Amino acid sequence: MPGWMKRVEIEVHGMVPFRPRCAGGFLSLPAALLAISFSLICNAQAPVTAAAPTQTPVQTPDLAGIAHAAIRVSDLAKAREFYERLGFEEAFAMNQGGSPTEAFLKVNDRQFIELYPQREAAQAIGFMHVCFESADLAGLNRYYADQGLTPKAVRRAGAGNLLFTMDGPENQNIEYTQYMPGSKHTLDRGLHLGANRVSEHILAVGIEMQNPAAALNFYKEKLAFTPGHTLGPGENWLSLAGQSAEQVAILQHGPGSAFELLFSVPDAKRTGSQLKALHIPVEKSKSMLTIHDPDGNRIVFIVWKPAQ
Repeated sequence: MPGWMKRVEIEVHGMVPFRPRCAGGFLSLPAALLAISFSLICNAQAPVTAAAPTQTPVQTPDLAGIAHAAIRVSDLAKAREFYERLGFEEAFAMNQGGSPTEAFLKVNDRQFIELYPQREAAQAIGFMHVCFESADLAGLNRYYADQGLTPKAVRRAGAGNLLFTMDGPENQNIEYTQYMPGSKHTLDRGLHLGANRVSEHILAVGIEMQNPAAALNFYKEKLAFTPGHTLGPGENWLSLAGQSAEQVAILQHGPGSAFELLFSVPDAKRTGSQLKALHIPVEKSKSMLTIHDPDGNRIVFIVWKPAQ
């Protein structure tokens, strides 16, 4: 008998113990226990202890890019007219009680500018949040939870896409979305792509912070953003996690500062001519052209080509 196999002792209802013996591969049993059958393989192999499961390494989140930038405006009709002059058509709008609550202006099939009207005097005008796109929102949510963050649960938003939000530095709201079949965004693909768009691509969003150094650390360590390509002087640029090459700029908040939305263009001269024809004042700096929307937010057009 192999050394690992211990002798078995069984006691039934106070009866004396018996020791089973192998005999030709079968056990001889006392008559009092004929009602009980046993099957025993005498030459059984020693049990194998299962190895502890290995931990699946946490994957770096892969963001598809900037889905939208949300801005609160003092006059929705006036703001809509300004952005539509730039060629960004309204794809759809949301209403509540007959009053508009949100307008979606289209830059391309996956990028939008969201305009929210100021409904109360206490609501600040300007930047509200930036929304990043992901192809796996549930996985992204788990990744952030593993980083010690507290993302809110994934839910279905009013436009029909998956969505979750998370608090960032200085209580900044960060939003994430996954475009879903049948949503308002998906059903609008190929539509409302203005032929006269000054740009067809949101390249970056400027986010103002009281403490830019702490915000930079958060975006790099917690959100896996990486150092980006400098698109302007004196600003801290970070590339989104993933291969989109889109960026955020962490800006120092100060008196007179404003939200900044950057668009890529192929030719500064051509873009300048378009803006001039629209009678929009332009500030020029090398390959960058800056205009201001009705609330003073900076809209920057920059000649930019992705690295090969």
